[in-house]
Amino acid sequence: MTFNASLEKRLASVEAAVTEIRRHIESQNQDTENSQNWLDQMTGSFEDEPAFDEVIKYGQSIRQGDESSLD
Repeated sequence: MTFNASLEKRLASVEAAVTEIRRHIESQNQDTENSQNWLDQMTGSFEDEPAFDEVIKYGQSIRQGDESSLD
């Protein structure tokens, strides 16, 4: 195999890989556009979790400067 033939074969392989990567990226972009915002997906997901209310209370205590509730 000559140098030029080898080079052309390698270049064709690289071009095919780039084309596949572009398709993958475009597919991911379309999936992202069709999905909801991540925050919308999370909202309400801990609604039935008893420990979540406790976590909220701890956070409020810390923001109000009352860190004694962490003891």
